[in-house]
Amino acid sequence: MRFELRRIRSLLLVGATLLATSCDTLSPEFLDREPTDLLLEDQVWTDSKLVLGLLANFYNRLPEIYSVAHNYEGFAHFDEAMWSGGNNSPNDIAAYPYGWWSIWDYRLVRDLNLFLEKLAESELEPADIELFTAEGRFLRAYVYFEMVKRMGGVPIITQTYEYDFSGDPSYLQFPRATEAEVYDFIAAELDEIKDKLPAEPSYSRATRWTALALKSRAMLYAGSIAKYNSAMSQPIRTQGGEVGIPADRAQGYYEASLAASEEIIASGRYSLYRNNPDPAQNFYETFTNMQDNPEVIWARMFTLNGKYHNFTFDNIPRSLREDNESGSLINPSLNLVEAFEYLDGSSGELRTRDENGDYIYYDDPADIFANKDPRLWGTVIYPGSTFRGQPVEIQAGVLRWNEATSSYQEISSTTPGTRYTDGGVLVGADGPVDFDNVTHSGFYIRKWLDPRPGSGQRGQGTDIWWIRFRYGEILLNAAEAAFELDRTADALRYINEVRERAGFGPNSLSSLTIDRIRNERRVELAFENHRFFDMKRWRLAHVVWNGNRSSEDAMVRSLYPYRIDRPGDPRDDKYVFIERVAPDFLQPRFFRLGNYYSEINQDIRNANPKIVPNPFH
Repeated sequence: MRFELRRIRSLLLVGATLLATSCDTLSPEFLDREPTDLLLEDQVWTDSKLVLGLLANFYNRLPEIYSVAHNYEGFAHFDEAMWSGGNNSPNDIAAYPYGWWSIWDYRLVRDLNLFLEKLAESELEPADIELFTAEGRFLRAYVYFEMVKRMGGVPIITQTYEYDFSGDPSYLQFPRATEAEVYDFIAAELDEIKDKLPAEPSYSRATRWTALALKSRAMLYAGSIAKYNSAMSQPIRTQGGEVGIPADRAQGYYEASLAASEEIIASGRYSLYRNNPDPAQNFYETFTNMQDNPEVIWARMFTLNGKYHNFTFDNIPRSLREDNESGSLINPSLNLVEAFEYLDGSSGELRTRDENGDYIYYDDPADIFANKDPRLWGTVIYPGSTFRGQPVEIQAGVLRWNEATSSYQEISSTTPGTRYTDGGVLVGADGPVDFDNVTHSGFYIRKWLDPRPGSGQRGQGTDIWWIRFRYGEILLNAAEAAFELDRTADALRYINEVRERAGFGPNSLSSLTIDRIRNERRVELAFENHRFFDMKRWRLAHVVWNGNRSSEDAMVRSLYPYRIDRPGDPRDDKYVFIERVAPDFLQPRFFRLGNYYSEINQDIRNANPKIVPNPFH
């Protein structure tokens, strides 16, 4: 009984306290008070620093198909690389789904439109309004470029709309613009804002040069779609032009691309990175030196204070791991390695057999790569090379000579780092073996790997930037556009500048073909998100990635080094190489005509019946 009385008294006391508090909370004075811990919308538009914070949010939301910080598994979806993670799906793609690479980011477009409208009504200084407006329009143009290069024409929306709850949403339903109209919109926007953006270079924010770089790339895409789509036996088009650009637009787009590139080139604001006299190391540093780098026009920046990524943790060679998990995920392909020419200009095909079909014997595993384009070293870790000054041991096994059969017997192991009976290496500490987180192709990626010790550990990560535009690409854009406009001398000048920085002699090319330009882009821009879109705009993706298992281009090939066990023979202890398809690479790359333009989700079409579907979907 005494317990019940105490409990009742306690409840009454709590109730009285709550009643008094509630009366105070609900008073008119309380409700009229200004919050001290919330930022009101009107306050944002009076402070340029707060507006800059909004812009930072938009920069951070820009779409990326693949990058060092986003879905880098995609680097292993085509012919640049394969995958060695626990999930083998990148090596087992029966056909690319039609919905892959789809983007319909009207949430970001609406936020940018609202930003521009609020900015126009704000009381900021006129100079700030002009700068932020130009920056917002640049970001919107960039988003439209990301959409058009994947979807074709999309609705061009440049203001915000509100639903009136009338039950009739038709006034909010806009049809797709033509593919050409979207490219024209991007070009017009960039032309209007470029003079309002800073002329002083900035790695992280839009400048005059960033706008020109975007125009250089976008117009090149539009020009090549106009030319090469029209050259197909059955061009990919829709009746309303949502997909497909008329062939007679090609020249104008190429001219616009070349003009944008040449304005950057003539400005003298940028140059190729040449800080290291060793061309191989120099090319690697182009992507890892984030101080005073004259080549970088625009990059996505990271910081070790919270905004870092795990590219190095996930891709450092196995024997150099700084953690007990991950590593080695992206394995460059032999296809890519052989795209790098020799310095004498000959084909980059590696010499593994002589004219009689016999092995070619090398004293050192690295010898087969001698005199190759130094960019190969800057992009790929191959057998016999190093990373951070440490050897990367890549050896698939030993070939033991059998006198009775006059042939070699392959001896290997499924375990990396095993020894042979003579005490030497049987399988290298870095594979290749069919084992998670060890190379399956015989190569590791070097481009984008952080040289800083510790960056391969969980919890530390790396702040290596993701370069969106760089001067090397601008030179190659100029070379391609000039070539398409029959200005071959200019094209040669631009492409030879890129090759000379790579390590070739001056004017290493005296004649040019479109295939030569394409290969130059393939090696210079590997793992920078260009290969996939280049193959699409040239309308070569369905030809090269044709789903044919017997096609060397559709299969991701590997190169396995072996040491020779042949005592008493001069070939003993030398190295040979065997080309093969890695055991767990299961499906040839198969890009269908319906992949040139990604599928528009049915939910989008249900909400807006004016949206025309893409061909083949």
